[in-house]
Parts: sequence; structure tokens; C-alpha cells
Amino acid sequence: MSNATSMAAVAALVGDTARAIMLDALIGGRALTAGELAFVAGVSAPTASAHLAKLSDGGMVTVVKQGRHRYFRLASPLVARMLEGIMVVASVDAPPRFRPRLPRDEALRLARTCYDHFAGRLGVALADQLVARSLIVMGDDAGELTEEGSAFLREFGVEIAPDARRHARAFCRPCLDWTERRLHLAGAVGASIARRCFALGWVARVRDGRALSISRPGADGFRRVFGIDIAELAAAVKLAA
Repeated sequence: MSNATSMAAVAALVGDTARAIMLDALIGGRALTAGELAFVAGVSAPTASAHLAKLSDGGMVTVVKQGRHRYFRLASPLVARMLEGIMVVASVDAPPRFRPRLPRDEALRLARTCYDHFAGRLGVALADQLVARSLIVMGDDAGELTEEGSAFLREFGVEIAPDARRHARAFCRPCLDWTERRLHLAGAVGASIARRCFALGWVARVRDGRALSISRPGADGFRRVFGIDIAELAAAVKLAA
């Protein structure tokens, strides 16, 4: 199969509206059942199963079995990165039209998950602060954790798998944010920071979506540890509406 044919096959999988909605629901990193994905996409259970079978056969999603239940999740971070890239292109090229801004839109723009790391204003602010403090060096395609950055993360309680550095492209990687159109931090480093923040109770997932809520201890923690003012980020999101 040629590259063009393979690309067309992947595009066809994403090109169906119901499948695109399901994939968007899975970018948040959570594994969802076929019933949950059917509800999100607004289709019947048999239709959802048919769509998920195509996505599974096409290598876009994988199935995790737990007891009597079957959960679906994106097959890899690469799939999430591709979908996020499509969203960036779609947001740039979409024709201008009026659409009322909803509260959930502001929540998504403030803080959300992009597979296993933070995105939105929070994700971009984290990347900016880490770069400004010379804790990471980040280019358009790859990044690197400095010695100071390694020490900082250890003090923050972040443990990164010893073999993570062997996979250079996945260790510390920039990811283009589709709402901010700037880079946030992905890879093992970005995912480890996100896991630590979840464990500390700084952030929590909002039901039925990718948005995150930030607790009061979280707002204090982001200011103290990373120099990020959550209130300022939230105000900036409202002004941009």
C-alpha cells in the first residue's frame, strides 16, 4: 500500500462525523465503553460498535478488557498528536461564523488533557515557565530536560522511567495546542507532570469531557511551584471569548 493510499485510509476513518466525535472524546486519555461513546456521538449501540470495529481494524483505537466490560482508548500518543494537529488546521482554516461561546468552551481553553498531558492555557503556561527557567530546552520538533530540570522534577516528586530517554522523540516533546496555537509539553516529561498534579489533587477531570477543574490547593500549588497564576489564565480566556 502506497503512502498516499495509507493516508487516504486514515483520513477516511477520521472523516466520518460520528467516528471523529468518538476519537475526540478519547483524546482526553480516558478509556470509554462502547455505550459511552455511542451516547457522546449520538448514535445507536450497533452503529457505535460498527464504527469502533473500523477504528480498531485501522489501528486508531485499542480495546482493554476488564472483567465483563470492554473499554476503548486511543491506540497510541501518535494518534492523539495527529488528531490534535487536525484540530489546529481545522481551527485555522474554518470559515468565520458566529457561534455562542459556552462555559465548557472556556473550561477547555483554560485546562484540558491532551491524551496523557496538559493542554490549553495551563499546558502552554507550564511549557513557558519551564523554558523560561531553563528547566527544559524546547524546539519546534523536540525538547530536552536539563540537569536543573531533572533536579526540579525530582523535588516536585516526579519520577520518570529510566528507559524513557532512550525514546528521544517521546521523552520531552512539544505539542502544538489547537486552541492556543502555541506549544505545550508532551512526551514522558509532560505526562509525568500531569500524573503528579492529579495525584496531588491539584486537578480533576470534568465528567463527560476533556476539561479539567483546578482545585484551590491546585491554584496555590501552580503559583508556588511553577509561578502560574490560574486566576490570570482564567481572566485571559474570558477576554479572548
